[in-house]
Amino acid sequence: MNATIDRAGRLVVPKPIREAAHLHAGTQVRFRVADGRVEIEPVPMTVKLERSGSLVVAVPTEERPPALTQSDVAEAVAAIRAGTSSTSAE
Repeated sequence: MNATIDRAGRLVVPKPIREAAHLHAGTQVRFRVADGRVEIEPVPMTVKLERSGSLVVAVPTEERPPALTQSDVAEAVAAIRAGTSSTSAE
């Protein structure tokens, strides 16, 4: 897939790439130049470990936007009920 950088230096990451990489609005990314390529990767989430009953769970140390919005969930439920879901197990 190709994209064009605009005059302000902005680049739109094509939707199939964003979906495959689980990138969404608010995701921080890191840029790196390696072997003549520009690499973009999500910045790892900073977490702290907390005990929850008998388990230890990772809890984000900063506010992050939800991976799914209410409208995303409603759309998925409607698609499943209509038999048009394009989701697949990962």
